Amino acid sequence: MRPLELIECPRDAIQGWPHPVSTADKLAYYRTLLDVGFNCLDLGSFVSHKAVPQMADTRAVCNALHDEGKLEGTTSTLVIVANERGAKEALATPGIDFIGFPLSLSETFQLRNTKATSTEALERLQNIRSLVEGSDIRIVVYLSMGFGNPYGDDWGAQMVTDWTGKLNELIKPEVVSLSDTVGQASPDLLKDVFTTVFNHFPNQSIGAHLHATPWDAPAKIQAAWDAGCRRFDGALRGIGGCPMAQDALVGNLATETIVETLGLHEKLDLDMRAWNQAMSLAVDLFQSA
Repeated sequence: MRPLELIECPRDAIQGWPHPVSTADKLAYYRTLLDVGFNCLDLGSFVSHKAVPQMADTRAVCNALHDEGKLEGTTSTLVIVANERGAKEALATPGIDFIGFPLSLSETFQLRNTKATSTEALERLQNIRSLVEGSDIRIVVYLSMGFGNPYGDDWGAQMVTDWTGKLNELIKPEVVSLSDTVGQASPDLLKDVFTTVFNHFPNQSIGAHLHATPWDAPAKIQAAWDAGCRRFDGALRGIGGCPMAQDALVGNLATETIVETLGLHEKLDLDMRAWNQAMSLAVDLFQSA
């Protein structure tokens, strides 16, 4: 059985935040998050600055953390890209371990999110795989709208399995993360889909990037765990959501809820001093939440 992996996603918390977050504030927050002991920190994106202005300083943030020696610890780093240009920027930036790429089961959302059809997005992803060959960068593919969508596009559990198989054949990503982009999946649906995918691809690292309200998050986390998922994305205080999805954002899984729920099953080796400091900084950073 794979060990539990916790991925902290301040990028997803900040990208749709309605108030500008300065580079200095990001750096103060990220320094502390890097001390907590998360497996991975999703800290930025190389996408259109016009579309996601909060992430325009990702290279500056990464360069500063690298120069300070903060990226040399056990926490790996991840950035989101939507095309080859973003991947080249990630390759040129020191300290990046993972590239995350959003590939949607909903054609409507793929066009809305990356201005590409799903077929075009898959071609971009194949080009990105070629670009990173020979480097140490690994690929996480987020299968967004993985549990349905609000746009009326076709969806079914078989689509999730088919796309995972296609990715294994063409891309061989290190991780496929199933994403409940708009937070509409029930615990039963989550368990069924994760179970099906794990049955078909027992050797593939499968993650959970779920959105949820505070009251239904524990049941969703437990459902994914029961189905065999051991990689969970979260954000402290549950802040965030995709600004390219529906207008009413459903927050990320609160990392503290993941820790509370899964700490019953597995011992978590986290620096509680850094954890408490990060929680305090999150309160200040997102004080109008």
